[in-house]
Amino acid sequence: MDFAGARKWMVDGQLRPNRVTDPRVISAMLDLPRHRFVPADMQARAYADEDVPLGNGRVLMQPMNLARLMQVSELRSGESVLLVGAGTGFGAAVLARMGGRVTALESDATLAAVAREVLGEVSLAPGGVQIIEGNLAAGHAAGAPFDAIIIQGQVQEVPPALVEQLAEGGRLAAVRRPPGRVGTIVVGRRLGGVFSTAPAFDCMTASLPGLAPEPGFAL
Repeated sequence: MDFAGARKWMVDGQLRPNRVTDPRVISAMLDLPRHRFVPADMQARAYADEDVPLGNGRVLMQPMNLARLMQVSELRSGESVLLVGAGTGFGAAVLARMGGRVTALESDATLAAVAREVLGEVSLAPGGVQIIEGNLAAGHAAGAPFDAIIIQGQVQEVPPALVEQLAEGGRLAAVRRPPGRVGTIVVGRRLGGVFSTAPAFDCMTASLPGLAPEPGFAL
């Protein structure tokens, strides 16, 4: 399969027509071997306009939705970013190419092992990616505060622990889908100690495990 050609088709046919305009996102998606981050029997589907199964109910997000999620984070070069639900590491690679200092949090040991292997073979920014295994809802307090937090998967609401790990002025991007409603990429900001969100785009993807709603907090 012509993977380079498939990447160009993905960018020109899926990303550019759907308001993905950040040149860093475009460059990363054109260059990174997305097919390396999925199981061998899924490689032919890596650049298709769909989520790609990774096993254990997890997916690599549809290219357009993943690119939009990265873009709305408005990540600046040198900023610290926590990626929650890192999977096999593709999103972390994109963020590193965007200039972020990336901490990639993953609860599934098998997926984390794949991420370490593939990321070790892919050229990234000097800061690279740090893979952390742990509870997704708990975040990574030892690395906080983060300038940006991205939840790479669908949730009903954002866990309070993640909000607390945002720096002042920090941004949080997630796919939120309350029960009975359409999923939406939302962007939250912490300003003056207050966290507020706004919708950006409709988006549907697989739910992340371990991120069940907690009473007393609503996005």
